[in-house]
Amino acid sequence: MKKKAKKVWADQGSADSASPAKVASAHVAPARKAAYQVLLAVERGHSHSDDLLRSRAVDALSAPDRHLATALVLGVLRWQIQLDHATRALLTRPNAKLDAEIRVAMRMGAFQILHMDRIPARAAIDESVGLAKQAGHRFASGMVNAVLRKLAAAPSAEPSGDSSEDLALAYAHPAWMVERWVSSNGAEAAQAICAHGQSQPATTIRLVEPDAEAELLQTGIQLAPGSLLTAARTVVSGDITATAAFLEGRVRLQDEGSQLVAELAAVSPNQQVRSILDTCAAPGGKTLILAERNPEARIVACEQSAPRLQALRQRLADYSDRIECRLADATTLETDAAFDLALVDVPCSGTGTLGRNPEIRHRLRPEDLPRQAERQRAILSAAFKAVRPGGSVIYSTCSLEPEENEQVVAAVLASTLNARTVSLDERITALRDKNILTPEGAEKLRACLTAEGTLRLLPGTFATDGFFIALVQRNR
Repeated sequence: MKKKAKKVWADQGSADSASPAKVASAHVAPARKAAYQVLLAVERGHSHSDDLLRSRAVDALSAPDRHLATALVLGVLRWQIQLDHATRALLTRPNAKLDAEIRVAMRMGAFQILHMDRIPARAAIDESVGLAKQAGHRFASGMVNAVLRKLAAAPSAEPSGDSSEDLALAYAHPAWMVERWVSSNGAEAAQAICAHGQSQPATTIRLVEPDAEAELLQTGIQLAPGSLLTAARTVVSGDITATAAFLEGRVRLQDEGSQLVAELAAVSPNQQVRSILDTCAAPGGKTLILAERNPEARIVACEQSAPRLQALRQRLADYSDRIECRLADATTLETDAAFDLALVDVPCSGTGTLGRNPEIRHRLRPEDLPRQAERQRAILSAAFKAVRPGGSVIYSTCSLEPEENEQVVAAVLASTLNARTVSLDERITALRDKNILTPEGAEKLRACLTAEGTLRLLPGTFATDGFFIALVQRNR
């Protein structure tokens, strides 16, 4: 088998008369080496890019190298489908099976050639060849060199965009995902979702203390207003994580859609909230908002992972007198009907977060959705039993898929006689009246309400991830 593989690779390299002996040396810059290791780990399913980009190896890089490594990792993952399509078309044997090390090296070179104008093609090619050599694939390095040189010399071909398949290739998304979005939301909305998935998400902060804004501006951080919430700001430039306001917890990094979920849960126009259940609380950003908006409430924050629970306890330490962090499986909560409110922000496919978590598109399969939905129904059912008569449940996901959203709520309601869906319109009005939502934000959110009164935030509509939010009330 090894001899055959070497013959295939040598044949691929000979397509452009580039023998391994003639290609560049195996020197690779630190940023590309770090990006390569992250991408290789993601390719092998060892971890998520977000976790790996916060590793010691990446933190040890200089600031410019760290930024380049991050751009390479996220860019390759976002455009991987298109990169593979472009490079495989240039192989002598397009269906040849390539090792993971070669696939990643090829993608990195192709991404720099096609999407990074400031990097010379020669540098991108040389270092991809170097990565292949350092990985022990000297024969394959000739193929990498040949394919990337041909890619750099060829005019770029733009897909027509006339079909969902063209749209999927143009924006490097799986065709099955795009077909679903076109069917559910229309072609124009599907294109906006795809475009959002290819862009760097806005860095959004929450002003826990309003006075922190002036302090941030004095340190050179440039901010813009959020698109919905008065406490949200978009970071235009500057490193927010290096500021005293961030390190001291007076501002927090949090997507504005995520903040909105907690704000809608926290405001209760016709109900006094004294007890709150957060069924899937980690990492705790929404729990903090619940605590801040309900200073008299007792909160039980559940998490089934012991390491995540420990991190949650540390984050919520300032509220330890009234927040109980409990190790618990949200599908089998052992609690009586004693809570006024339950927040059910369930684990999901995450298709509303592809800009932030681009590798999801490569791992998720259509058959995963029914499995996700089964667990989501179990969590929502358990949470519903935990609220008292007259109590409320906010159900939310960062998914765009009906199986995880409307269909989960409908299935639980069908099996529960004493429950009903309540429109979120009244809570939107309450948030506006309390100056938590901007008037413009409130109007835009009303336009996103479904006929059932649930809220569907599609990526591209606001500067947020995609979210689904529903309010279910237990009858008295």
